[in-house]
Amino acid sequence: MSEADKRLRLLTLNCWGLKYVAKHRKQRIAAIADALAASDYDIIALQELWVFADYEHVRASVASRLPYSKFFYSGALGAGLVLLSKYPILAATVHPYSLNGTPIDILDGDWFVGKAAASILVAHPILGQVQIYNTHLFAKGGDEGPDHHKAHRLVNAWEFAKLARQAAEVGRYVIAAGDFNSVPTAPPMKIIREHASLKDAWSDSHPSSRPPSGNTIPTPSEAIHTFGVTADSPLNFYSAGKPLEPYARKFQGKRLDYVFYRQPSSPPASDRTPILTCIDSKVVFTDPVPGCNFSYSDHFGLEATFEISLPGADVTNPDETYVPAPAEPRSPSFVLTSVPNPNPAPPPTLSSDLITSTLVSLTARYRFAQSQARLHLSVFAVCLLLLLVIIIGSAWLPSSWINPIFMVLTIFLAWLSTTMLYIGFVYGRWELNALTNIIEELEIYRSSLEGRRSGELRRSSG
Repeated sequence: MSEADKRLRLLTLNCWGLKYVAKHRKQRIAAIADALAASDYDIIALQELWVFADYEHVRASVASRLPYSKFFYSGALGAGLVLLSKYPILAATVHPYSLNGTPIDILDGDWFVGKAAASILVAHPILGQVQIYNTHLFAKGGDEGPDHHKAHRLVNAWEFAKLARQAAEVGRYVIAAGDFNSVPTAPPMKIIREHASLKDAWSDSHPSSRPPSGNTIPTPSEAIHTFGVTADSPLNFYSAGKPLEPYARKFQGKRLDYVFYRQPSSPPASDRTPILTCIDSKVVFTDPVPGCNFSYSDHFGLEATFEISLPGADVTNPDETYVPAPAEPRSPSFVLTSVPNPNPAPPPTLSSDLITSTLVSLTARYRFAQSQARLHLSVFAVCLLLLLVIIIGSAWLPSSWINPIFMVLTIFLAWLSTTMLYIGFVYGRWELNALTNIIEELEIYRSSLEGRRSGELRRSSG
């Protein structure tokens, strides 16, 4: 171990790498690769890097410093998620979210790419096992749309928070980055922070900065450097002039990209476990691509610098620290009970108001999904009826020239009826079942919290 191991630097960047759709993709990806090759990041999390050749180009550019990498597959078109690491990768996994939009919503495309939480488990020389997450949450609806549009992103947030919490409970450090498609005050971000006890690197390193509100109208530059805006900025070539939500117009953009982190749960962590602290974070990739007038992406990047410390101990000396999930197996003679544990902190909980508002959105989505499923199945029934009419009526066709028209119409109705059956029944039941699972999970969770609080009140009054 060395003194350099006491610092860890991470970058997250949405590359906007859609093939045939994203403008100037090849030039931008080449510029991103060159910039990353000249950087000193230890971990890089990239989103929307869907073209495998683009990934290979970026990987080759940074291989001398970040020799370990993983391109993640999900859905029909791929997750677009990539993680590059200085540290050896012990394991990798991808968790597609149970709800990602609908297959009939072709233009938005979330369902086809299979939005997911990707992760690698890396071996850090001081921290031991570190779970690095990279994610991109469901996009449609924003933070100001109707409740039924917010529901899928709330499901994503709940599933992501559970994954991060579980990783910490087995003794791992957790660092999570990506495009969360929500502003800091939105319910999905509250779920992630509260249920998983994740710290926001930007907030921790900018303690005096608060999300813009009320009559606060920052300049575009202030919005970036003070409030951490990474998307929909007037200073971004691709978002300047495009239609924006009222929030983005008022506050000169939105903070959608985040870096979160947390320590291992205690126990198994002890008072000798190294502490991970964010000491600096900033928005990067804000300048145009060198020699061009366009930006690196339609998002800016976010970097975070972490410090590893432990008061009264040398964190580079394994004899003075206790890492609950070491990268290498412990000696058989190790005894867990010999490690002094601090008083365990109570498990993190969501507020009743947040659970209730989440359930309201999920229930609204459930009703909307039911009505959509009925509509699609009604169209299916109408198509079958029309096909039956055409088949019977074809015996009385007045002339042969109309046969091709009837044939084309028959093919179209057969395709439409099959599609409506699939969307209305197969996907309709899929979405309703997934929503039911999450609604029941949250209701059980709320009941357990209420029972716990009732018990605490009885004990205190007794």
